[in-house]
Amino acid sequence: MYEWYNTKYWGAAHGLAGIMHVLMHFPLTKEDANDVKGTLHYMIANRFPSGNYPTAEGHEDDTLVHWCHGAPGILLTLCKAAEVFSSDAIFKQAAIDAGEVIWKRGLLKRIGICHGVSGNAYTFLALYRLTHDPIHLHRARAFSSFLYENARHLVASGRMHSGDHPSSLFEGRGGLACLWFDIGKPEDSRFPAYEL
Repeated sequence: MYEWYNTKYWGAAHGLAGIMHVLMHFPLTKEDANDVKGTLHYMIANRFPSGNYPTAEGHEDDTLVHWCHGAPGILLTLCKAAEVFSSDAIFKQAAIDAGEVIWKRGLLKRIGICHGVSGNAYTFLALYRLTHDPIHLHRARAFSSFLYENARHLVASGRMHSGDHPSSLFEGRGGLACLWFDIGKPEDSRFPAYEL
């Protein structure tokens, strides 16, 4: 299994989900497709009872619900798998299940797309495009509205963090601005620099 700094990460940013996501954008031999599906089946089978995913192989801490670590990034990869391997219904259902985790635990203390509310809102846009179920669009709009109505005050009061790089795409307002543009046209939305 791939390692980064001697850790076998699972997430979208620098782990297994991100690698599988990239691979699914290219033509795969039958053997390679089976390896990708097998890896994703392994991840689904080893998720936490809560429905969230470990940050890395062997990690038992079920706390992070971020694009970079946890259900959100893996959800985006599962949505891609549901498109590429449409005959395997487990990927769509696992993505929907991950969405439930994000709905319950995804209002985070940061605004960005990497480990913040904006990134978690994007997962609902991906689910909406996959399922056409309006509940996911409602949830994306709810997270977006939460940020619109509360982020400025919560950041100013210190109860929410604008990121180590407050204007950046992944940690700050850049990702939030992208979300607000994409909320208006959800069928064309894509998680910046990840979904194609």
